[in-house]
Formats: sequence, structure tokens, C-alpha cells
Amino acid sequence: MAPRLDFSAWWAKETRTGTPVVVTMENPNYSVVELEDPDVPFQPVDKDRGKNAKQFTWVLLLKAHRAVGWVSWLANLLWALLGTIKKRLIFGQGVAMESGDKSLRGKIMFRFIRTFLMISLAVLAIEFFAHFKGWHYLQNSNLHIPRTAEIQGWFHMVYVSSLEFRANYIAPPIQSISNFCVALFVIQSLDRLILCLGMFWIKFKRIKPRIEGGDPFKSDDIEGSSYEYPMVLVQIPMCNEVEVYEQSISAVCGLDWPRDRLLIQVLDDSSDDSIMCLIRGEVNKWSQRGINIIYRHRLVRTGYKAGNLKSAMSCDYVQNYEFVAIFDADFQPNPDFLKLTVPHFKGNPELGLVQARWVFVNKDENLLTRLQNINLCFHFEVEQQVNGVFLNFFGFNGTAGVWRIKTLEDSGGWLERTTVEDMDIAVRAHLNGWKFIYLNDVKALCEVPESYEAYRKQQHRWHSGPMQLFRLCLPAIITSKISFWKKANLVLLFFLLRKLILPFYSFTLFCIILPLTMFVPEAQLPLWVICYIPVFMSFLNILPAPKSFPFIIPYLLFENTMSVTKFNAMVSGLFQLGSSYEWVVTKKAGRSSESDLLAIAESESKTISQPQLHRGASESELSELNKLKEQQAAPPPPPKKTNKIFKKELALAFLLLTASVRSLLSAQGVHFYFLLFQGVSFLLVGLDLIGEQMS
Repeated sequence: MAPRLDFSAWWAKETRTGTPVVVTMENPNYSVVELEDPDVPFQPVDKDRGKNAKQFTWVLLLKAHRAVGWVSWLANLLWALLGTIKKRLIFGQGVAMESGDKSLRGKIMFRFIRTFLMISLAVLAIEFFAHFKGWHYLQNSNLHIPRTAEIQGWFHMVYVSSLEFRANYIAPPIQSISNFCVALFVIQSLDRLILCLGMFWIKFKRIKPRIEGGDPFKSDDIEGSSYEYPMVLVQIPMCNEVEVYEQSISAVCGLDWPRDRLLIQVLDDSSDDSIMCLIRGEVNKWSQRGINIIYRHRLVRTGYKAGNLKSAMSCDYVQNYEFVAIFDADFQPNPDFLKLTVPHFKGNPELGLVQARWVFVNKDENLLTRLQNINLCFHFEVEQQVNGVFLNFFGFNGTAGVWRIKTLEDSGGWLERTTVEDMDIAVRAHLNGWKFIYLNDVKALCEVPESYEAYRKQQHRWHSGPMQLFRLCLPAIITSKISFWKKANLVLLFFLLRKLILPFYSFTLFCIILPLTMFVPEAQLPLWVICYIPVFMSFLNILPAPKSFPFIIPYLLFENTMSVTKFNAMVSGLFQLGSSYEWVVTKKAGRSSESDLLAIAESESKTISQPQLHRGASESELSELNKLKEQQAAPPPPPKKTNKIFKKELALAFLLLTASVRSLLSAQGVHFYFLLFQGVSFLLVGLDLIGEQMS
């Protein structure tokens, strides 16, 4: 029987007197306890206390196992990457070369990068030979030229002469270009910082657009009879949108607005007859349910989306409507969209546009969509909101917005001169004195591209179009009657800084100048340009999407990787070269959120239970529609998916990796890691290993 220990006498005393008590037990199942203080049993126990040598050994073994697991994971990842390089580059299995940029400008750019790569490899071989020979003449950024007596043969003499030529004639211009790009980098970073400060001020002061006279739909009048509903036209431009046409039309037909005050135009530019029949059948279905919806198709698709919208606005019945809401084919507005946007025009005759925010149903689909979500969240949360609050101007996003039709007519209507017709009409409306409002709280569901090829084509259009527009609008901006500060904002900030300088310095500084400084060490880039400011800017960019914070490093690397596409597009649009006026419809997956699918299913079930009015559809059209539905319901054979090989990205990947090897000889730690990871990022993109594959 275990001995009974009574400590009640000790607990009654504040201090302990006498000698320590040691209890010794013959039974080995019990431990020896020595009490120095009556409060010892109630003091917090050290986490590591009581661990014996065997437990400590097991802890070390577990930590070692985790470390080995990480090393094994990295080794497997590297092995898989090498296997993919072997499969796609050497054997060419399941890949196709990029088909987008066949212009002379694109070929010249690729040849320049390839020539730069060949020269870098040759210089790296020479540097390796000199390094193993012990010819280390660059110490602490000071070039030491050996004396004539120290020359060791003709190759050493040629090498020393090349160092002297490099230091005197090559390094100074590179350093000058580097300083110029760094200055642009600092200016653009200050612009981003000011935008973020403006966003914080908006959040702190809780600034948001208010409806003149209060929101009519939040009044005591339940039926809202005190508010006179204006006539609203809703347009859905689309072209071969077989993946998304059904859910888009369903969402727009569910808008909560009086049916006699609403007209929906489905503006179909499809070139595929089967897709046209499906879209027409969907329109007929909603028309039979009492929705005021019409189908329009152009025989000649000129002017792309701008031509489509211009053609629709030329209809005679448009003059009966006061506002027009535009939704692209993949957008799914909430039922209360018009009730949250249209009332802002009441009592505000100078207001021409109300823009809503985009939210993405597939933002967590893959790494590419997550990175796009970071970029677009910053655009809407910071850029659009700050410009809307402090300047009453921002670029129209082309969709999820409501225009006053008088504003469109006063500004010249839709023009077909650029691929960014949305930005074009916004700039012309701003020059005519119209004001814009951005509603960050009103959201419309949409998609982002899930494949790199689709995203690349979208970014090419988004960065070549503004440069086209800048050339066309510059005379009008200079001669307009708006204030000097608004002109300066349009020219210096809106166009030059955010549309031209950003892709220019990103590509030039991190893809050209930085590798050059590895082979020309006399020209240097400061550490804060390589590390500190980019990380800080990436942190600011990721603030509107805090859940994406673990992707801050991939985001930084990917943005630098995309700089080659954006720079290429910027030059193309500025000088109107090659594919600057090419419009490629962004490939969509047709994804919907779970709540949207349930809402659509519920509304369709309610509508089906009610008697339908069959009007505007003949028996032949219905039979044709049923056949198409049966063909669509039958599961088609899975399409064969292939990967693209992007030559410019691959060439830059090998160039940056070559420069990273050269940086090892100079023992430049941060530069080496940046070049290594950036080179791997270019390699992953060049092999089409980011995002979904294209069928």
C-alpha cells in the first residue's frame, strides 16, 4: 500500500522552515519527490521538464525526419522539373510551339534575347576558366589591372584587355541606364504607396458614395412606389461563348427590376452556327417566360466588341431608355444589381458612369488564378476606389457598369479604333466633364483565365490597347477644357506611369540590366532595388487580398515574369506594330459558385411549375433546339490537352540561370537567389507548367 502524504500543515504556513523532506519508497513503481516550496505543485510546469534522454532523442529524430522529408520533397520536385524539361524540350512530347506572336517585332525581341544568352554563355565559360586560374582582379567593386610583368601568356593578356575595355566603355552606359530605370522604379513605387495611403484614408474615414436623397429601396415604403423606375437597357455582348452563355443570360434575366422598364439585348457575334442556335434557343426560352429579351446577330463582325455595342445602340427603340448596363458573357450579376447602382444617378445630372467591382468564382482554382486575384483585388480595391473618390475618374472596366446613355452620345459613342473601347469611351467622357462613381460594395461574379495561354493573350490586349489609345487621345487631352491637374493626371499618371513606365522598367531592370550587372560587375544595382522595395511593394499589393499572403514571393516572381509579355504588348501598341489590333476572346471555363447554381435551379423550377407562354418560337425552332440540347447533353469525347512552349520566356529563363551561376563567382548572395528563383519562374512559365492546360 502506498504511503499517505499529508501536506495540509505545510499549506497553512507562508514560509517553509526546517529541513527538506525526502520520501523514499521501496516500490520501484513510485518516484522520489523532494518538495522545496509548498507552492511548487501549483506553479506552471516547464514544457521541457520531465523529459528523459530517450524522449529528447525521439524529438530530435522527429525533427530530423521532417527535415529529411522537406529535402526529399525538394529533390522530387527538382527531379520532376528535369524530367519535364527532358520530355518537352528534348523529345517534344505533348507540346506545341506558341502561336500568338508572329510579328517582326516579336521575332526581333526573341533574337535579341537569344543573342544575349549566347554571349552570356561564352562569357561565363571564360570567367570560369579565369576563376580556376586564380585571376581575381575585381575586389570590393574596384578593378585591379595587373602590370605588364604580371601577364601570363597571350590569353591572359586578352582577358586583361577585355576587363579594361569593359570597365571603361561598357560599364558606364549600363550604369546610366540602370540609374534611369531605378529612378522610374522609385517613382512608380511612390505612386503605389500614395494609392495605398489613399485607400487607408478611405477606410479610416469610411468614405463611400451616397445616393442623393437616400436609397429609395430602403425607405418605409415597402413596395417602393415613391421611386420612379427609369428605363434600363441591359446588353450582353458575346462571341462563341459556349461555356458561359447559359448562366450569364440566366443571371441577367433574374435582375430585380420591373419587366416593363427593362430590356435585355443578347449581342451575339458568334461565327459557329451551332453556338448561335444554342444562344438563340436560350433567349427564346426566357422570352417565353415573360422576360423582355431580344437576340441580335451581326453578319459582319467588324470592330470586335466596340462594333457590336455600336450596332446595338443604333436601334430605334434605344432612344426610349435612359441607362444601359453592360455585362460580358461570363458575368453573373446579383438580382439587386440595378437597385444598388441606378439610384446613384438620381439628382446627380453630371454623373455618367457607375462601376461595380468584380469578384471571381474560380480564384482558388490553381496558382495562376490566385496570382491574378491578387492583382485584380489591388486594381479594384485601391486604384479604382481611390481614383473614384478623389478624382471622380477611372478607366471603365468594360463590364459590370451602368452608363447614362446621354453620356455615351455626348462623348461620340463606341469607336472601333482600339481594342480597349472601354477605356476609350471613359477618357472621352472625362474630357467632356462627366463624373464617375465606383461602388466597391456592389459585386458581380465572373471568371479569370485558368490557363497561361489565355491569360497571356488577355494581358497582351490590355497593355497594347492603352498605348494605341494614348497616341490617339493625346491631342484631344491637350486641347480639352478640363483643368491642368486633370490633364496632368491623364498624361503622366494614367497613361505614362501606369501603362508605359511600369512594363518598361520591370522588363528592362529585372530581365536585362540585372543579368548584365553580373557579367559587368563594375555596373551595380543596389541591394534595396533587388530585395527590399520589391518585397515591400508586393506586400502593399497583397493587402486587399490578405488570404493570399502566403503567395507573396510567387506573386513577385510571376509579375516579373509577365513583364516580357507586357513590355512586348506596350511596344506593339505604342508603335502600332504586328498584333496591336488583334482581339482574341479569352477562353472561359464556365464556372459558377454553388449559391448561384442553387438560385438558378430554384428559379427555373418555379418557372417551370407555372404555365409558360409559347410566343415567338415555331415548332421547327423548338425541334431544332431540342436536338441541339440532346447533342449538348451527350458527353463529348475528352479533348486532347497540349502544353505550349513559350520561346521568349524559356530564353530568359536560361539567361537568368546563367547569370545566377556567374553571380556565384562574385559571391553575391541576394543577387544569386533572386536570379535563381526568377530563372526557375521563367522556366515554369516557358514550359507552361502554371495554370491549366489548353485543349
